[in-house]
Amino acid sequence: MRHDWAERVSAVWASAADLADDDLVAAIDALAAEHGPDDAAAVFETASARDYAGREQEAEPLYRRALELGLDEQVRPRAVIQLASTLRNLGRAEESVRMLEQNLHDHPSDEWTGPSAAFLALALVSRGDERQGASVALAALADYLPFYAASVRSYAVELLEP
Repeated sequence: MRHDWAERVSAVWASAADLADDDLVAAIDALAAEHGPDDAAAVFETASARDYAGREQEAEPLYRRALELGLDEQVRPRAVIQLASTLRNLGRAEESVRMLEQNLHDHPSDEWTGPSAAFLALALVSRGDERQGASVALAALADYLPFYAASVRSYAVELLEP
């Protein structure tokens, strides 16, 4: 049942661009109701739907609840990134920065490093630390460059010098 449920959730997300925001939220809520209010994955999906629909105030406590309930290691970093992004959008850049820095500490070199760095760069800019944000973004980007990676890393560090 869990696999079938995940496939149905994925199908809703695959059609998200064709759905009105309220219809997406309703579809995800209906699927989440199959698992109840204490299922971390279901709560995470309801938070994500509200976030997608621009309803960050509603998404924040749901993200926190999903994390509290114990998301698996494949979903947890995603939830942290999404919650941090939501907090930034709600004007709480400092909290967003702290969460994303911790996420980078917990995932220093895996598939979550780049996404965490990207959202950290945005949060730093929102906090008013544009140079630090650019440095974080360039340092993360350097890992994906076939050429000039060392130079870009060096420039990223240089941005932080007085």
